[in-house]
Amino acid sequence: MQVILLENIMKLGKIGEQVEVKNGFARNYLLRQGKALRASKENIEFVSKKKVDLNKKNEEAKNKFKEIASKISNKILKFNKESKENGELYGSIKPKEVSNAFKTSLEIEINPSQIDLRQEITNIGKYKINVNLHAEVTVSVNLHVDKIDSI
Repeated sequence: MQVILLENIMKLGKIGEQVEVKNGFARNYLLRQGKALRASKENIEFVSKKKVDLNKKNEEAKNKFKEIASKISNKILKFNKESKENGELYGSIKPKEVSNAFKTSLEIEINPSQIDLRQEITNIGKYKINVNLHAEVTVSVNLHVDKIDSI
């Protein structure tokens, strides 16, 4: 399906670009979230007229996310989890858990979909993760996973 992007989307394209995507991705994500419009003559004209406003809105969002990135850059999130004697966790750490840690410790709202763990976190140790705040703003955060001390 041909769509016109209304915002910059990582690994897909920039504002105003006409791209070919799978039908399900277009219907279920891009169109539903207001990130794109179907490619038609009317929509192409509409986007070309609104491109300046869209770029301005994108720049404001990017600056907001750069501020957030400077606050969380190289921060350390600590997790205390139950683990086996060999250091293996009973359950892995998921993006939703990391998102909740940002909310409680740093008071910053980050969606689980913005968190890129790179690998499954199933052992005690130190990990580096990426947080994709915007198509052009990515920041690294450190995770420290320790075992819960028994009483």
